[in-house]
Amino acid sequence: MRICVFLSAADLDARYTRPAREFAELLGKGSHTLVWGGSDVGLMKVVADGVQEAGGRLCGVSVDFLAAKARAGADEMVVARDLAERKRLLLEKSDAVVIMVGGTGTLDEATEILELKKHGHTDKPVVLLNTAGFYDGLKEQFRRMEDEGFLPRPLTDLVFFAEEPVGALAYLEESQGIA
Repeated sequence: MRICVFLSAADLDARYTRPAREFAELLGKGSHTLVWGGSDVGLMKVVADGVQEAGGRLCGVSVDFLAAKARAGADEMVVARDLAERKRLLLEKSDAVVIMVGGTGTLDEATEILELKKHGHTDKPVVLLNTAGFYDGLKEQFRRMEDEGFLPRPLTDLVFFAEEPVGALAYLEESQGIA
């Protein structure tokens, strides 16, 4: 499976890097391909290292203004003109999406895939990996949107919330008939 992971390029502490590394190792051991923002810094590097070291493949999609931070040695690396093209390519090159901890860029990517899914423009499984409760507030907001009629589809049709890496990958593999 080609799994797109939206996540931060920031250097983060162990409560975020340890689960990210665990997820990456599961991806690699499962012979999956990581499709990610292509950066070789911060949490993006942690995940790429883990996937590659465990036998998985790397497909990076960088963007012109970040190309200097792109990972050398990826199996595939594409450089997009802008962030909109990058998001489009990330989704085109993947079978499923995992949203890990991140900032405004990650949130932008997450809401775009959920909006596409809400309107039936994709049926790719989407997992929000809620490491260390990072997305508890967002999860609550999504539930409020559902409860108050802002979502035309049930929240469970849009996104699966996983608290642990193993649960995230199990959901994706099951949704693709792998497990």
